[in-house]
Amino acid sequence: MNLDDLISEYAGIEERLADPSVHADQSLARKLGKRYAELRPIVETHRELASTEDDLAAARELSGEDAAFAAEAEDLAKRRTQLEERLRRLLVPRDPSDGKDVILEVKAGEGGEESALFAGDLLRMYLRYAERAGWKTEILDSHPSDLGGYKDVTVAVKARGAQEEGVWTRLKFEGGVHRVQRVPATESQGRIHTSAVGVLVTPEAEDVDVQVDPNDLRIDVYRSSGPGGQSVNTTDSAVRITHLPTGVVVSCQNEKSQLQNKEQALRILRSRLLAMAQEEADAAASAERKSQVRTVDRSERVRTYNYPENRISDHRVGYKAYNLDQVLDGDLHNLTQALVDAEMERRLAEAQKS
Repeated sequence: MNLDDLISEYAGIEERLADPSVHADQSLARKLGKRYAELRPIVETHRELASTEDDLAAARELSGEDAAFAAEAEDLAKRRTQLEERLRRLLVPRDPSDGKDVILEVKAGEGGEESALFAGDLLRMYLRYAERAGWKTEILDSHPSDLGGYKDVTVAVKARGAQEEGVWTRLKFEGGVHRVQRVPATESQGRIHTSAVGVLVTPEAEDVDVQVDPNDLRIDVYRSSGPGGQSVNTTDSAVRITHLPTGVVVSCQNEKSQLQNKEQALRILRSRLLAMAQEEADAAASAERKSQVRTVDRSERVRTYNYPENRISDHRVGYKAYNLDQVLDGDLHNLTQALVDAEMERRLAEAQKS
């Protein structure tokens, strides 16, 4: 869509959101609100650019009579250049999932119990980051380890209301193998060990994104269990859902109710099916998805967390900083911004080629 089409779409959404009847459908209102928030910076930048161009024309016209206007014209010309660049970046085609919430899975890999402990550290990092960003989090399923870590854990991360930037915009880069170098709590000799944890991120699918035929599902129930195998409850409340056409298997046991576990499992299943559908439609997305977690192997790392040096390194964009303690406390903004900027440069380059 060109700029005029986007401005027209923005005006149309603004008019619809002013209609009280639209808000009777919360799903529709939320969808419109998200799109409105996405378009707002484009429209506001366009309006400021138009105003700046008018002011620049006036300042240039008056500069012959008053030297002060010549200096103002110079400042306005610089501002116009900045706004043109910002608008150019805003008009670059976005990732279609950028406005979506996400489901994030953290899985222990190489390193045994130490990997499970680090999976717990990563989970806390993401929960703190979400808190700083004003997002809501919900643990959908978890399998704790004996020493307090996690064999695997699944969490939903949602934006609170309409935001200019969706959760997927930031967290999609977390997918991949995360390597940790530190002295484990289980190490008595003080030696540094290396272990790995896999992170998988998918945009959370809405009902309109993925239609799941109940006839395509095999649903099994079983008794939940916790660390060491002890029973969490005495009823068959845990649920395993197998999507027969694709072979995707999802299980949930966190809730005491079988119905609640089934609903959580369906949320995860829809998101995985959405990700698969997007991969099939877009070869680039497929390559990106496959790069996330093929095997939780240290050799396929996207990021390294070095405790002795307090260093965090992202190997995809060459990012390196010595504030690992702050990052693990949820201060991921500079790190994620480096990845967002790298993707923007790639998209700008693609747009110029086309």
